[in-house]
Amino acid sequence: MTKLAFMGAGNMAHAIIGGLMEDGFDAGDICAADPMESQLADLKARGVDTTTSNLDGAANADVVIISVKPNVVESLARMLAPAISDKLVISIAAGVTTNSLSTWLQNSTVIRCMPNTPSMVRKGMTGLFAPASVSREQQQTADSILSAIGKTFWFDDEKSLDAVTAVSGSGPAYFFYIIEILQLAAEAQGLSAEASKQLVLNTALGAAEMALQASDSVSELRHKVTSPGGTTAAALAILEERGVETIFADAVSAARKRSEELSKF
Repeated sequence: MTKLAFMGAGNMAHAIIGGLMEDGFDAGDICAADPMESQLADLKARGVDTTTSNLDGAANADVVIISVKPNVVESLARMLAPAISDKLVISIAAGVTTNSLSTWLQNSTVIRCMPNTPSMVRKGMTGLFAPASVSREQQQTADSILSAIGKTFWFDDEKSLDAVTAVSGSGPAYFFYIIEILQLAAEAQGLSAEASKQLVLNTALGAAEMALQASDSVSELRHKVTSPGGTTAAALAILEERGVETIFADAVSAARKRSEELSKF
């Protein structure tokens, strides 16, 4: 069995480890390293090997997953470099390029990925990129690890991950915002907070499931539910008049631009 080492035991590491174990991955083949023992306690209780030393954690691993904050990746990578020159490295650190990682690690077998917060409930969407130096088998290994928290999609161009960050990385916040304001709108129409919550959340869930299963495009689905002169048409007319499409385009563009800026540091 492939042995995994997580450098950093934050929320995303916990999510991936939890998903792997639910899929039958042996906890004894997973090591989590974090300087804060409080981050390791529940993993240790579940049979995961834990340590406060990143070097010790990476020593016996076949695959090292960098799951620390972006601002500490360089110092961590330079420290680990002598110990992991022959290992596959997967980074979930936002904005840190494979070129930078390879330089700091002195290792060219580096895969970069961008998961999102629904990974916590195994409904995540992860975009991945691997340079030509990474083998197909290594890509499959990375895919099997990230698939434990949801769906995966591979990109041929690393710059696409800036757009991934803007769409699916930041995307949950967009949907939370829409849910929030739709609940407030429902309450303004006299519905209780609980009724508003249930109506909005389950409508969002059902619409997403329909979109996933349907052969029709989301545009076609929207037209099917919009009767001419009906209530939905009246609501959509306001959204179009206020320029919602442009607002979202500008928002995603701003998020991508910020991702590009952060990757330069």
